[in-house]
Amino acid sequence: MAGRLVIIGAGQGAFALAAKLRALKDDRPITIIGSEEVLPYQRPPLSKKYLMGEMSFDRLEFRSSQWFLDNNVEIRLSTWVEEIDRKAKTVRMQDGSVLAYDKLALATGAAPRLLPAGVGGDLDGVLTVRDKRDADRLREEMQPGRRLLVIGGGYIGLEAAAVARQLGLDVTLIEMADRILQRVASAETAAIMRDLHVSKGVSVRENTGLVRLEGEGGRVKKAELSDGSSLDVDFVIAGIGVTPNDRLARESGLAVGNGVIVDEFTRTSDFDIHAMGDCAVLPMNGAAVRLESVQNAVDQAEAAALVLSGEERPYLPKPWFWSDQYDVKLQIAGFNAGYDETVLRPGQRAGSHSIWYFKQGRFVAVDAINDAKAYVTGKKTLDTDFPLNRAILEDPAADLKSLLT
Repeated sequence: MAGRLVIIGAGQGAFALAAKLRALKDDRPITIIGSEEVLPYQRPPLSKKYLMGEMSFDRLEFRSSQWFLDNNVEIRLSTWVEEIDRKAKTVRMQDGSVLAYDKLALATGAAPRLLPAGVGGDLDGVLTVRDKRDADRLREEMQPGRRLLVIGGGYIGLEAAAVARQLGLDVTLIEMADRILQRVASAETAAIMRDLHVSKGVSVRENTGLVRLEGEGGRVKKAELSDGSSLDVDFVIAGIGVTPNDRLARESGLAVGNGVIVDEFTRTSDFDIHAMGDCAVLPMNGAAVRLESVQNAVDQAEAAALVLSGEERPYLPKPWFWSDQYDVKLQIAGFNAGYDETVLRPGQRAGSHSIWYFKQGRFVAVDAINDAKAYVTGKKTLDTDFPLNRAILEDPAADLKSLLT
């Protein structure tokens, strides 16, 4: 039996790694260390069905405590690692206790960027969306008729705005760039999603930043914006991105760069330490990339499990993402970084669209908006490297299935 595997972090990647090792009949001792007080759980429904009261928390847990007992997976909750000693192969906990490892896995995820205290980010009622504690605080705040300011027009901000409107709140969303989804999607996708939110009653203000938040009795009450206007607000959600939790890696001397740098076998610069999920920077198409998605956390963790079990198989990411907003499902296959051309294609149903991304003539990604056929076709094309026929794609009357024949 191999020596102990210690997994730092108790999210999607951590659980996937432990579960895959057990599925592979790997019986080494495993210890998972998590700072939250609850067992590992699904995060995407937190900001949607859980926040809206449509799903109880116990339905989000991957497994009950009995699964961890039955599978010899020790899980330490409400605790965290202060230091990694790579020479001694130990981790020191915040209470001073020390745990030895044979192999170590970093599944530490990422943390939301916070508004600076200098602009009022330390006021009560200024919130982020990341974990159960965040969602529980938001559930208390999201009462019909209250006034919410969402800062940031990325997927987190848009999803929060959608839930708030569905719950009957008055919502204003501001974005510093000249359009929402500037960093992650095409202008066509952004325009469709913007129109959706405006049609639902969200006030979307682009080219508009936050100057400062003002409070009363320590509680946020007003927002001063860069367009010279001010808003009365009851609470604020900051959806301004995340930063990888790479402090432990950096302080222990591992190679880092906007995250923990890993090779195609999920190994860090230390052969006995792996990293996965939102904290990891991996090689992809000749570039160093950090993929912020549940799918990547699971796939990379399962790839790490194969390597740990003795199978030297490289991880070749096939990214896909999704975002649910109101009754619209946005499904994304591929990775559109560096795209230089797009093709907008209407779907067969009213309100359905797909946006196909190309880089130097090569198909790299698709955004499918209420268009499952486009998503499946695009994903299969990417997964198989099947050459894409542009003439068929650009003909609205052509059947997308013919792209795969």
